[in-house]
Amino acid sequence: MIQTRQQRWATLAPALVCFALFAILMVLVTGPGSLVTDLDHHVELAPYRWTLDHSWIHHVATAVSTATQPNYVVLAGLVAAIALAVRGLRRAGIWTVLVLAAARGAYPLFKNVVERPRPALGATDPIGGWSFPSGHVTEISAAMGIVVVAATLFIRRRSVRRLLVALAATVVVIVGLDRVLLGVHFVSDLVGGLLLGVGITLLLMSVFDPRPRSIALAQDALSSTGPPRVRALGVVLNPIKIDDPGGFHAMVEKIAAESGVAEVTWWETTAEDTGYRMAHEAAVSGVDLVIAIGGDGTIRAVCEELAGTGVPVGIVPAGTGNLLARNLSIPLYLRAAVDVAINGQDRAIDLVRVSGDEMEDATFLVMAGMGFDAAIMEGVNEDFKKHVGWLAYAWSALKTLMFPAMRIEVSVDGEAFTRHRARTVVIGNVGNLQAGMPLIPDAAIDDGQLDVVLLYPRRFLSWLPLAARVLTKDKRTDELITRMKGRSVVVRTPTAAPRQLDGDLIEPGRELRAECDHGRVLVRVPR
Repeated sequence: MIQTRQQRWATLAPALVCFALFAILMVLVTGPGSLVTDLDHHVELAPYRWTLDHSWIHHVATAVSTATQPNYVVLAGLVAAIALAVRGLRRAGIWTVLVLAAARGAYPLFKNVVERPRPALGATDPIGGWSFPSGHVTEISAAMGIVVVAATLFIRRRSVRRLLVALAATVVVIVGLDRVLLGVHFVSDLVGGLLLGVGITLLLMSVFDPRPRSIALAQDALSSTGPPRVRALGVVLNPIKIDDPGGFHAMVEKIAAESGVAEVTWWETTAEDTGYRMAHEAAVSGVDLVIAIGGDGTIRAVCEELAGTGVPVGIVPAGTGNLLARNLSIPLYLRAAVDVAINGQDRAIDLVRVSGDEMEDATFLVMAGMGFDAAIMEGVNEDFKKHVGWLAYAWSALKTLMFPAMRIEVSVDGEAFTRHRARTVVIGNVGNLQAGMPLIPDAAIDDGQLDVVLLYPRRFLSWLPLAARVLTKDKRTDELITRMKGRSVVVRTPTAAPRQLDGDLIEPGRELRAECDHGRVLVRVPR
């Protein structure tokens, strides 16, 4: 993305305020008898005496001081920067290194300019050097500023963002309190470190945008055989999945404008219609591309409606599972996903048509299941899921591990039925579950084939070797894990069992019939 002048000023202005306040404070602490120095000397002794009277406080404060030593903070930041780069957020990684390096270089410079002696308290662990500003607080303020910015830009769930911001503020307060408890800094040293660290973070954010650059700007244009440029864009949005709809609208239209899109038309899903009518209206209106924004249910509805039309679907994952996006390597960061949806390349993927008893004909893109995996969906508390996301599925799985074994019959490509016992059966169009767990390592979403997996851990502890085999991509077939492959699959049980399609529960039943419709849907994927 290219920052506008207004966006740069939004971070540059508070940075300049921080530096101005820092400069004023720096002048005040250099002169004797100022209000600031009088306040410093008035409060410096009480916290230090508390430390002397309680040995455990001294031990804890010393441990905090060691753990937050500026060089250690820089090292942790380098690790975080590498992790960001690996996840495709290279600019954020570079920005992280710049902020931490600038903070690490700035505070020694100002210490040598001000030359303020440390508090004369006879500290239990006397250290050398000057006092203003606090190096610990400068570096940790910059580091926690990085956490706040990253949470704001890259984390979709509002509750998680608020938690990280609160934790970042708490860490800064703890480190500042630690410095006065050890008697090595005045309170104004801490305020100076905070202003310097925050100012550096904001200044570098205005100079170097940590957000990923648009594909249209960062990469060469696609060849003439690639998809034509989008002129008219349709957007199908599930509004309950977006915290700030107004800001999201503005972000999408800004990226669209930067990418040369002339017209953007919006549709919103409802509780009664997860996207079918909206996708149909978008297609008949003549748009070149439809972006579907929501969970796997919304994505499935739009893809099903646009199957065979030649209109590509851009996928912006805003749900909890987002399994289709994960398996297509579409970024979970909303801005980057919108960028891919508009400026990516088209890929034809398979659609799976499903039928069975007690259900209307339907489709799925990711996987369908009977038994344990559907019982997991059934056991998820929706209010709990809103707060903790995919962990709600993990908790439900733990409660459902010993779902009763079922007698199952399976027929692949019209062959004779084979009999099995299993706790769950999964018909997969893709290979990976949550957290990248490779349940079906050979599955491909565009190979025209379905992969069937039956899991039968006999006892509670049998889940351990099963998990090990899944994680190591062991392809053996036996009673614990049975694998089959074909274009069409029929699964049936003697009694009704829980069933799910792409993570959405359907009515329990005794049969699932699935057939792969090869290359039926066009989706936008990363170049």
